Amino acid sequence: MMNKLITIILSFLLVMPVVAEEVDKTLDAAPDGQVNISNIAGSITVTGWTRDAVEVTGTLGRNVEELIFERNRDRVTIKVKVPRRGGRGIESDLRISVPQGSSIDISGVSADIDVTDVMGEQRLQTVSGDVSTESAGNDVMAESVSGDVEIDGDKSDTETTASTVSGDVTLFRVSGTVRAESVSGDVIVDEGSFSRADLSVVNGDLLFHAELRQDGKLAAETVNGDVDVELVGDVSAKIDVSTINGRIRNCFGPEPERSSKYTPGWSLSFTEGDGDGRVDISTVNGGVSLCRK
Repeated sequence: MMNKLITIILSFLLVMPVVAEEVDKTLDAAPDGQVNISNIAGSITVTGWTRDAVEVTGTLGRNVEELIFERNRDRVTIKVKVPRRGGRGIESDLRISVPQGSSIDISGVSADIDVTDVMGEQRLQTVSGDVSTESAGNDVMAESVSGDVEIDGDKSDTETTASTVSGDVTLFRVSGTVRAESVSGDVIVDEGSFSRADLSVVNGDLLFHAELRQDGKLAAETVNGDVDVELVGDVSAKIDVSTINGRIRNCFGPEPERSSKYTPGWSLSFTEGDGDGRVDISTVNGGVSLCRK
């Protein structure tokens, strides 16, 4: 009878679902050190704080093997280790607090990334998920394959790189130099001041409402989509605009001309001010609006 009861209990335990594990860990950290984070699936939320410590809270998927959380000098590593075969039950949601001066390197596969109040350099990459961060005086690289990328700056000069294959790229109050691209989605650059901006879209619209500095360079191109450029403040640049199938609206004065009497394209070339900078705008299927704010 006792053996039968033990067998029943063991069988019950074997079929019970393994629940997600709560995590709450803290390590001392350098105020301006490096924090590397890897989480294949789920979400990664990082917040800068005033403590010289890294704290990890959240939940680990039921099939996660372990959470690696260690410090080596000025480097802290956080990694969700999953079975080699992957599978279900590996989704983990991490909430991480880091010293505000930290530089961070975050990678995911099927994971959203959200960063706030981090002042150091940022390298953020995911395959399927959105990326959202704030830029505060240091370089940012944010990439997704299938998801939106959003960067909110404070107009400090930085080197910003943002890209996605399927999704929108939105950059607000970012300044300095920028490279942004999307294959299927819109690229929006609103406010900010730039010495160089390289923007490209395959299927989607492109918007640039910002200042181009003296000697600045703007390259904006789409294949299938409209281009809306609004230059803030004084403009001094050589400007070239072309379309293959679309009209050009120019608020600076000179009128566009037909590229050919046999094709529907238009072109426009003129110099504004002393012509110190350079503006090149092109689209295959779409219109162009070029104005001053």
